[in-house]
Amino acid sequence: MVYILQSLSRFIIILLMLLYTISSFSYFTKKYIEDERAVLRRQTVYMYLMHFLAFVVLYLRREDIRFLTFYAAQVVMITATLLLYNIVYPKLSKLVLNNMCMMLVIGLIIQSRLNISDAYRQFLFMAVGIGFGLFVPVIVRKIKRLADIRWFYAIIGIAGLAIVLAFAPETLGARRFIRIMEGVTIQPSEFAKITYVFFIAASLKYSTAFKNIFITSLVAGIHVILLILSPDLGQSLILVVTLVVMLYVSTRNPLYPLGGLFAGAGFSVLAYKMFTHLQVRVANWRSPFPLTNSSHQLVMSLFAIGTGSWFGMGLDQGMPLTIPVVAEDYIFSAIAEELGMIFALCFILICISCYVMFLNVAMEIRNPFYKMIALGLGTSYITQVFLTIGGVTGFIPHTGVTLPLISLGGSSLLSMLIVFGVIQGLYIVREDEVDELEKRRLDAIEEDKRMKRRKQGNYEEVERVPRSRKGKNRKKGSFEEVPKQRVR
Repeated sequence: MVYILQSLSRFIIILLMLLYTISSFSYFTKKYIEDERAVLRRQTVYMYLMHFLAFVVLYLRREDIRFLTFYAAQVVMITATLLLYNIVYPKLSKLVLNNMCMMLVIGLIIQSRLNISDAYRQFLFMAVGIGFGLFVPVIVRKIKRLADIRWFYAIIGIAGLAIVLAFAPETLGARRFIRIMEGVTIQPSEFAKITYVFFIAASLKYSTAFKNIFITSLVAGIHVILLILSPDLGQSLILVVTLVVMLYVSTRNPLYPLGGLFAGAGFSVLAYKMFTHLQVRVANWRSPFPLTNSSHQLVMSLFAIGTGSWFGMGLDQGMPLTIPVVAEDYIFSAIAEELGMIFALCFILICISCYVMFLNVAMEIRNPFYKMIALGLGTSYITQVFLTIGGVTGFIPHTGVTLPLISLGGSSLLSMLIVFGVIQGLYIVREDEVDELEKRRLDAIEEDKRMKRRKQGNYEEVERVPRSRKGKNRKKGSFEEVPKQRVR
């Protein structure tokens, strides 16, 4: 019986993931609120069923009670997240919330399969990130002067990256992490991406004149240069792409993004010439075979994806641990090997669904500062997804960035939960704008009706006059309304 369940589980998990993905896109076709709510309820059911089945399989294969207790803790956390966000922010995007929770569940499943001790740590960061993320939407919604402190964002971002360059120890040829205490490190570049987007959005709101564009690009270039010197080519590419997209959408001038692309290409060539480990990565990407010590990681990743094929080997039945640094950099390969390429493609589509919602907010919100923030964060998010998956599949050279909400890493998880919190805040602001416009529309309709009644003479104007002095209980300053003589 156990063998049958383990054999069937991979197909059931793929089916649930497929149904969830289909519902993510069918949501956009619904015209009525009740239909949208029905889709969201089905999504939640698919997520809980997949989560339960995955941990049942892990428990049956490992016979370790820790998987059941850890599963119970995850259910409490995910349920609390769904309830709290919906109670505190009734106007939030429930599709974005569901997708965020689904990706967190997938990350916890695969991290638990790889190393349950690391999964514990990831769970703690997730709890902190969700708790902090609850306050982010209200900050975005209530603080109206976020666009007025653009230089604060620039100083924070540049200072964080400079500290990394000056004090971070070198690991695998790069400086990325600052040690806070024993066993706890932070990666400032993950948070610098957020302040970077806020700076560009605030600067473009201030002015789109050439002088200001030049200053904005110069400050952005300082961010990129600091990352290249670290070196962290993946994060620097994300910043360049984000700048290019935000400049083009804001100015509609194709010369600015072209200049940004040329500058990004120049920085990439400069980094390639300066750092040997980048040359090794490019060489391995161009020719991963025959297997060598330097190409071992990419080759094992390709083997894992090929072995998994469409339906996967089954949870806990592959060999993803043969891939070096699999939990951080090559987590997508582990997903593809054990859960199959169909599951992996559905995951990519869920990421695209999130990106569509980010763009939806950017297109419909009226405030230009908020519009640019939604566009910038969405571009940063989808670029990171592309770089990660493209690197592990051999489509592009590996850049070392993490898969959002999935890969092991506290800084990556916390920063991405903040990003989703900001997007929720912007979505609520957009809903507030819609409500305000609807109120104005209804007031205009009511005023128009009053004007029509006045023209037709089908009303009786009233005026407020002091009440009669008769009566002992008359209050001081009280008035009464009496008919006013109409004038034809």
